[in-house]
Order: sequence, then C-alpha cells, then structure tokens
Amino acid sequence: MKTVIIGGVAGGASAAARLRRLDESAEIIILERGEYVSFANCGLPYYIGGVITDKNNLTLQTPESFRARFQIDVRVNSEAVKIDPESKTVAVKNLKTGETYQESYDTLILSPGAEPIRPNIDGIDSDFVFTLRNIPDTLKIKAYIEQTNPKSAVVIGGGYIGVEMAENLKEAGLHVSIVELADHLIAPLDFDMAADVHRYIQSKGMELYLNNGVKAIDGHTVVLQNGELQADMVILSVGVRPETAIAKACGIGTNSRGSILVDRNMKTNIPSIYAVGDAVEVRDFVSGKPAFIPLAGPANKQGRIAADNIVGIPSEYTGTQGSAVLKLFDMTVATTGLNEKSAKAAGIEYDKTYIYSGSHASYYPDANNMSIKALWDKKTRKLLGAQIVGLDGVDKRMDVLATAIRFGAKITDLTALELCYAPPFGSAKDPVNMLGFVGENVVTGKVKQFFWHDVENLPRDGSVTLLDVRTAAEVSFGKIDGFSNIPLDSLRERIGEIPKNKPVYVHCHSGLRSYIACRILAGRGYDCYNLAGGWRLYESVKVPVSETDAVRNGGFPPGMDFCV
Repeated sequence: MKTVIIGGVAGGASAAARLRRLDESAEIIILERGEYVSFANCGLPYYIGGVITDKNNLTLQTPESFRARFQIDVRVNSEAVKIDPESKTVAVKNLKTGETYQESYDTLILSPGAEPIRPNIDGIDSDFVFTLRNIPDTLKIKAYIEQTNPKSAVVIGGGYIGVEMAENLKEAGLHVSIVELADHLIAPLDFDMAADVHRYIQSKGMELYLNNGVKAIDGHTVVLQNGELQADMVILSVGVRPETAIAKACGIGTNSRGSILVDRNMKTNIPSIYAVGDAVEVRDFVSGKPAFIPLAGPANKQGRIAADNIVGIPSEYTGTQGSAVLKLFDMTVATTGLNEKSAKAAGIEYDKTYIYSGSHASYYPDANNMSIKALWDKKTRKLLGAQIVGLDGVDKRMDVLATAIRFGAKITDLTALELCYAPPFGSAKDPVNMLGFVGENVVTGKVKQFFWHDVENLPRDGSVTLLDVRTAAEVSFGKIDGFSNIPLDSLRERIGEIPKNKPVYVHCHSGLRSYIACRILAGRGYDCYNLAGGWRLYESVKVPVSETDAVRNGGFPPGMDFCV
C-alpha cells in the first residue's frame, strides 16, 4: 500500500507516524509546501517573545528524522497542485525547481490546514504588517523586530494567537494595543469571564479597543472605525479559514465555509481519500452540531484515526470539545465545551453558576483564587461547558472538567470526585468539588440565583429588599446602588430590619457568604435570591477601571483580589 499525505504538520505528521507503526511495509510520502514539517504552531509566539530562544526547538521532526526513524519520504517545498481521483494521482510542483510531476497513491490523506484571513483593507500588504501561522512567518517577525527596533505594535484580533502575540510583543519591549471587533477578547469565553482578562491586560500597560474594527492602514497609522492608532508594526490575527481549494477542485465535498466534509472515520466522499486537521468540518462533541474548531490536539487524533482505518482497524472520531488553555503573563485562561452563545445557538436550555475558589489551601503560602463558570443542561443536568480565569491551578481543574464532560458527567457528579489533596496543591474541597456543590444547591432548589445582568432590572421602589452582606470595609471600596448593608455576622441579630413579605436579593463578595445568608433567611421563611459570582464578578463586568487604577492596586481593581 502506498499512502500520500498532503500537509506535514499536526494531522499529516501524526497520520504518517501512526501508519508506519501499524504497517512496516507501507510506502508513505509526505508532501509539504513549506520548508518545515511537524513544527510547533502553538510555540511560535514564544520564540518572538524570547521565551523559546532556539528556533530549532520549534521543529519536532525533520525530513531526515522522519526517514531515519520511520522510513517515511518527506518532501518539503513540494506543493500538491491537483488531485485526479480517477487515476489516483497527485500533481506535485517542486517549488525550488519549478518542475511538476505525477505521484500515484493507493490512499490519500489531506491535511492542508488553514490559512490566516487577510481582510480586504487598504494598506494590508505593507511590509510592517504580519500574520503568524508558520516558522517563516515567525522568522520574518523576529527579524523585523531585531533589525528595525519598533517601539509600538497593534494586534488586530483578540483570539488566542492575537493575545499570545500581544503578550510576547510586550515582553519584547513594545507598547502594544489590541483591536477587537467583538465586545470581548477570546471568543470561547463569555463576556463576563473575559472581563477579568480585559482588566488584567490593562494592568500590564496594554491598550484595548473593543467593539472596534480596522478600516485601513495608512502609512503607520491604523485607522479604526472609531479612532486612530500609530504603529511601527501590525500583527493580523483575525482568524483562519480552511485551505481546501485543491480538494474542491477534484470534487471532494465541502461546506459553505470551505471545510472538507468527512465521516466519523475521516473519509471524504471520494473513495480512498481521507482528510484531517484544521481543513475539516467536525462535530461539536457537546451540541452535536457541525463546527469549525482548529486545534492541534483534535488534528493529531484525527490523523491517528485516518491511519487506523487505512490499515483496517475500525476507528471513529467522536467530536471536538474545544478544550483550550492560554497563558497571559501570570494569568491562565482555559475553556472547554459550550459557552452561553453556542448553547443558545444549539437551542439548549441551560443553567449556569460561578464560584471563586482558591488554587490550594488558603493557609498555605501563595494561594490564588480562580474565577470558574459552568454551564449545564437544565433537563439532563449534564455539564455543557466550563471557563476558568486565574493565576494558578487553572489548567489542572479544566482538565478535570473537560474529562467529566467527555464522559457525560452531570454538574452534581462533580461533588463525588475524589481529587488529590495536600495544602500546596489543593483543598480538601477542591474547586471542582465546590463547583459541584454550588450546582447541586441550584438544581435541588436549596438556593435561587440571580445574575450580574439582572441587577439593573431589580426594582428600587421598595417592593423587594436588596441586601449586601459584606463587611463595612468592603463596602467602602464600592457598592451596588440600592443595596443596604448588613454584614453576614450581624444578620441574625438584625434580621428584624428585613421585611418578611418581600423577596430578598442578597450579594457578598464572591457568592459564598450571601449563600449562607440565604440559608439563614430561607430557614426563617424568607424568599431569597443569591447573586451568582457576587460583587467581584459584577464589578469586573460593570464597573469601569482605568489602567492607572489597575496598576495602583497591584494589577487588579479594588475587590478583585485574585491574590488572596
């Protein structure tokens, strides 16, 4: 059997290595248009920022190492220009010599990946405007910084790569601005969870322009829909699209976005042709809907599955969950599954909650709180998605939640998880358990919630009681208009001040003390609602913070206290 693989990064390289492990006699050829194979896309920003100092560390394999270990014929600078399914041949152009030749195959795997989107705006082709997708892109950006010593950069697009590039350009000494068309950074986050990220970015001295797009690049002036920015260099990071022209041309089925349509075995509609990686349409694991989720982990798994099926091992891809993590200076941002926007789009009736919990035991030094949000299906109680923002312990908890979703756990199942505990690493009640406890209280009716987006609609006419159970010192840093203050520890002795014939809406800093207050009140016959996420979340979303305020308060505004 002879297998030709078009594309030698994540999916293609994984397919080739797996195929060799399963079939020692197979002939395997990788055609890669670029100069490099099996390189670390996700590590590219860190070479620009100087965290990774040796460019050779960006390549996991070379043509020589593939041949030495796997007896795989890797041909770089070789572009597949046409596929003929009838004759089972691929026309290949040698980009060094210009020669074109025909390569036959028994099976073909397409792993062409995705290409950066370049908006149709004036000035986009200026020599100080860059995209970042491969090693040559990285080397161009690095060389430009070293040769021209730019002082300022504008990053257009606030997704994962855009934010990582902003961080690394800042670390390289540039003044950095991020421009994002949406109302928040990092699309898989909900707006409320992204608010902490926005404040943290401002605290690092970067400028943030949300709900704003780029109209043109005029000289070194970036003309926005609202305003202008000066920039010595510009990074375009507005997303990617599947690079599938060669597939469409030979009759392989694609969707409206251009993603290749495959079945669960990674087979296309044409016999003997498979497709994997960023170029394919996937099924969202949680919603079951078609999706475009270009991530390295799923691409590697798909390559393995295609190889299995080629040699006759039944293997299926069960969907992409979208688990991802981002480092932003000392902050970690992680997501898995659905957010509120995608849950609504899928027509799922969901509930949600928030907790604010320590990375490890509070009495052990350097504990940091994490902001955690979970969504679950109201009918089945199955977890739909989770988001975490914090300084420490984020990836560990998100991996647990991603695993729970993959195995169909309910929000209440999190209460039963037995997770490792020692004071330097966690708490006896791990944040994942705490998330389950809060979710269980909600689904069993022990607590009724209201949310930050409900606050402004609460009546201020005396028909309800609005109660803040924080300490007087906390209230001095900021408060929600209309809420009266009775500290939790004084609540029982002052409970006569609260009318019993009115609903009571309670908040504290994070939602824990207000939950206790609600239990006290409910036990005495009150109808009580707890502000999920508390003042901390409300302030992060609703109260403007200037860069000066953020810096003056150790990187966070009053009451945010990530470092507890």
